[in-house]
Amino acid sequence: MTVLLHIECSPRKQRSASLEIARQFIARYQRNAPGTEVITLDLWSLDLPEFDGAVMEAKYAGLSGTPLTEEQDIAWTALKALAAHLHQADVLVFSVPLWNFALPYKLKHFIDVISQKDILFEFSPEHGLQGLLHNKTAVNVYARGMDFSEPTTQQMDFQRPYMEAWLGFIGVTDVHSLHVEKTILGPDVDRASRRNTTEQALALADRLA
Repeated sequence: MTVLLHIECSPRKQRSASLEIARQFIARYQRNAPGTEVITLDLWSLDLPEFDGAVMEAKYAGLSGTPLTEEQDIAWTALKALAAHLHQADVLVFSVPLWNFALPYKLKHFIDVISQKDILFEFSPEHGLQGLLHNKTAVNVYARGMDFSEPTTQQMDFQRPYMEAWLGFIGVTDVHSLHVEKTILGPDVDRASRRNTTEQALALADRLA
């Protein structure tokens, strides 16, 4: 059975362009592969752990090979449980709005706490850094208010480059991107952009499922 993990990164819910396109993709994927289990992580309803105190101490204890204290082990186990969602999924769908030319802080928080040695990557002097997520497919749905297809705006896009760099770092190399742009340029432009990207999302789901 295929497990599809949808990580919701927008707080706008029904008004969110990224969520709208992601849900269209997921619905078509499920139609094509009825046995697919869909798990949703809404980052705005999760109590994401802070990366301080016992968690920070556990990280550096692990790097130095020092046994964890009971408090550190509990804190580290919570991070591993959060990252386990990614390990258990076959397909990762991220619905990502553009905030200040980059990612929403909730998504960055999520990435920062789970991107740890022996959780999402490993390191050895012989092989260097290697991601631990294998045989995964990622679909990133990016929403942008403006048009980022022009050279003058492409250089300000820290959304897609960051996501693709991070996914590659943790081992995910089969990555597909969907962009819904110009969502603040009036309702007609917004609707046309969503309609066009929905068609791309449905076609992608037909190819992948």
